[in-house]
Amino acid sequence: MSSLAQPLARTLVQSVDWLAIAPPTLAAVVALAVLVADLFVPDARKQLLGWLSVAGLAASAALLLPLLDGDRSTFCVTGTRDACSYTVDRFTLVIQFLVLGGALLAALLSVTALQDARKELPEGEFWFLLLSSAAGAALLPASRDLATLIVALEVASLPAFALVGLRHGDRRSSEAALKFFLSSVTATAVSLLGISFVYATTGTLHLTQVADRIQHVDGQLHTLAQTGVVLTLVGFAFKTAAVPFHFWVPDTYVGAPLPIAAYLSVVGKAVGFSGLILVTVVAFPSYADVWGPALAALAALTMTVGNVGALRQRTTRAYSAVRLLAWSSVGQAGYLLVPIAAAAYSDDAEHAVGSTLAYALMYAAVNLGAFAVAALVGRTARENRVADYRGLYASHPVTALLLAFFLLCLAGLPPGIIGLFAKVTVFSAAVDAGLGWLAVVMAANVVIALFYYLQWTALLFRAPEGEPAKHRVPAPLTAAITLTAVVGIALSGAPQLVLRFADTTLF
Repeated sequence: MSSLAQPLARTLVQSVDWLAIAPPTLAAVVALAVLVADLFVPDARKQLLGWLSVAGLAASAALLLPLLDGDRSTFCVTGTRDACSYTVDRFTLVIQFLVLGGALLAALLSVTALQDARKELPEGEFWFLLLSSAAGAALLPASRDLATLIVALEVASLPAFALVGLRHGDRRSSEAALKFFLSSVTATAVSLLGISFVYATTGTLHLTQVADRIQHVDGQLHTLAQTGVVLTLVGFAFKTAAVPFHFWVPDTYVGAPLPIAAYLSVVGKAVGFSGLILVTVVAFPSYADVWGPALAALAALTMTVGNVGALRQRTTRAYSAVRLLAWSSVGQAGYLLVPIAAAAYSDDAEHAVGSTLAYALMYAAVNLGAFAVAALVGRTARENRVADYRGLYASHPVTALLLAFFLLCLAGLPPGIIGLFAKVTVFSAAVDAGLGWLAVVMAANVVIALFYYLQWTALLFRAPEGEPAKHRVPAPLTAAITLTAVVGIALSGAPQLVLRFADTTLF
């Protein structure tokens, strides 16, 4: 009996590669350290918690560098790469860099936001929740089984709900958090039901094993497997803000503290898209005839609804700048979905997915830059209307020029070269996959988006109404705007640094 038990015991022993799991682990450890330190740090020195969080996120991002030398896998039940729950490959590193870099910039914006909040936001809880969410978001792209994917998704999401509604006595914030929470929980429940169907038909949760076994399910279980595939995608479609799972976005962005809106617009999308790529391209490639048309339709619908929603924003409406960025992010999600849909029709799915990663890196840098400038303007214009940006060049010429650059990148116009190249890459992925109709829809939406991006840009250089107000820009806010500007300008000068992801093997 002992001789039979020993081989079984050996298959259950899981190796742990501590270097591989170091980035999300360090973020989680710093989160706990901040929560404990909050009990002992006096109110007058709470700002130290913010700088500790910034340092922790920077260190977590730095820990990605030793992982560049090759692929790593850990938590392997069978001792082989075929059944590992955590894998660090090029795809993982790109998304983790995006997630931790985005969280770092959101943290820099938060340092100033917490100073301005005047005790409306509890600092210890804020930093603990932000770091916890970042740890979950960094875990997700490395997840290679469906259970770990869902756990990572919820670890990234649950703290985000609290962050949205954390502002004391703000009804708008509470309503936004409730809407975000209820819709997200419903989507997660649907995904869990889908995963249970997939497990019932395949007997495994590991993505590579699911991909192999789901091709050979019994004919009587084929419908159950198809249903499981579709339902599993719902939770990740919600995180990407794909239509019709987008309705939470505008109110949530307006109700949340502005740094958290910036965080959700970039890191939240990175979580959704990385999960969507893993379950489609890695776990369900044999069901491309199911998820391919569905994602193509979602892409067309999402970019159209997002751009039309942004087009309808009135410049004098309260919080119209944040609402416009929210609807713009929905439209950008549609572009990001195009290459994933194209992967279903392409002979080189990894190349198509690379186009999504290239676009996501461009979008993350310039969208965070736009939110950083919005945070600056929002310090004096509390309602943050698009009309409040009129004449920004007269009071903050460099900031106005940078915001114009960020908006032109999002529009895909020079001098935002990286935005133009990223859009061409996504467009090419659709054409190469034979999705000509989707490429036409995308081209039409790019033209629609030009109107509101250029309208906002032109407003920056118009004559201001009254005397332009000048004020000092806090150092953390200056650092966030500078970092995003440097990245955006560098990528526009050397777009190949990003676009090469569309031409290399990622998995």
